[in-house]
Amino acid sequence: MLKIRELQRKRQEEAAAAAAAASALASASAQAQASGSPSTTSSNSPTTTTTTTTTPPASSVSSSAAQLRLQKDIAELDLPKTIKLQFPNTQDIFHSELTIIPASGFYRGGKFQFKIEITANFPIEPPRIKCINKIYHPNIDLAGNICLNILREDWSPVLSLNSVLIGLNFLFLEPNPNDPLNKEAANMLVKDRKQFERNVNSSMRGGYIESSYYDRVI
Repeated sequence: MLKIRELQRKRQEEAAAAAAAASALASASAQAQASGSPSTTSSNSPTTTTTTTTTPPASSVSSSAAQLRLQKDIAELDLPKTIKLQFPNTQDIFHSELTIIPASGFYRGGKFQFKIEITANFPIEPPRIKCINKIYHPNIDLAGNICLNILREDWSPVLSLNSVLIGLNFLFLEPNPNDPLNKEAANMLVKDRKQFERNVNSSMRGGYIESSYYDRVI
């Protein structure tokens, strides 16, 4: 009888130990799940919305300012019939083509063409203008570079595109030998105006003056 009671007590102790072990294991598992899972928010909880403001790059802002100013300048153009400004691509006002046909002076009757590029820094920077034709002129070299003070040191943001085009036209009416790019032509203008005029007429028909070839522009 004693042995049966001892056996029953032993089984009860084993069962209690097993129950305690199972309880401890369940508790540990629950803690692991709680630490590894993200917290959830009730569906009734308010939602926080984050708004991001994108600042346009400086180049875009600059380009927009240049475009607005250039549109204004184009709208206010007041040019004589001897000056024609065209836009090969009507969607791009930053690139244009200019034709000057002087009605008087040394270069009367000639047709001189230029390419104009306006940068995104306009009017802080002046327009970039190059002559397409190779011409005999004290202020324009064979590469098409132009020596005009308002395109260089005398440029000011208050100057308009109209002012630049009128100034460029004036170079054909009154070439400036005191600020030359073609020194040979400038020296001839100072020393012998008649010979300078003959050289201009000859060069506009296409041909050589000294060792340089000039394009036909008439």
